[in-house]
Amino acid sequence: MLTTRSETITVPDGSFQAHVAVPDSGSGPGLVILQEIFGVNEYVKSVCERVADMGYVALAPDMFWRQEQGFTVEPDQGEAGMEVAFAKMSGFDFATVPGDLAAALGALRALPECTGHAGLLGFCFGGTLAYLGAAFLDPTCAISYYGSGVAGNLDKADRITCPILFHFGGDDPYLPMKDAQAVADRFADVAGVEVEIQPGAGHAFDNHLNPMFSNPEAAKPAWDVTTAFLARHLPLD
Repeated sequence: MLTTRSETITVPDGSFQAHVAVPDSGSGPGLVILQEIFGVNEYVKSVCERVADMGYVALAPDMFWRQEQGFTVEPDQGEAGMEVAFAKMSGFDFATVPGDLAAALGALRALPECTGHAGLLGFCFGGTLAYLGAAFLDPTCAISYYGSGVAGNLDKADRITCPILFHFGGDDPYLPMKDAQAVADRFADVAGVEVEIQPGAGHAFDNHLNPMFSNPEAAKPAWDVTTAFLARHLPLD
């Protein structure tokens, strides 16, 4: 049975918490799980458990820690929760991303259960962070689910050397199709880069705990692609 715990990650200007899930085997490659705008909530923890069930050591850092330690929003908080989450995202300082993600990736690799290789897997806000982490750091691979900030950071595409997988919804109200297409066009001839667009899917279609977004018909094939990508680029030891 998998186990979970909290780890403290220290950076020069403070420290923050990360949720960790360890597979039943006791060890495996690592995945940094990067949150939506709703913080390290029950959905993000469920993703950690999902990948731990696959055999990976998962670590989900609290990326909003400078604004509010332990910030989370759950689906039952409705529109009020959405407003608070959007406010947190709008106040986020992206200049802190390289340092905080480097610390999180380093902390994951240093866990006694992690066998060394480690990738990034992010959703929504975290999808953008996964892309930026692939550009600034050295993950083994990266997976970005509907990162709305990816298209606006294509000037960093040349920095990416690891395999990376992008997922988008074909009917995403928060991420125009032209942006998804811009990402696809930019990486069209780049080896190791995959772009998947789920027809008719909206934003956050993988979030099975939020009925506002959940779309199992899109989530299942997308996760199948993710699983195959991980098998190729971050295989279990």
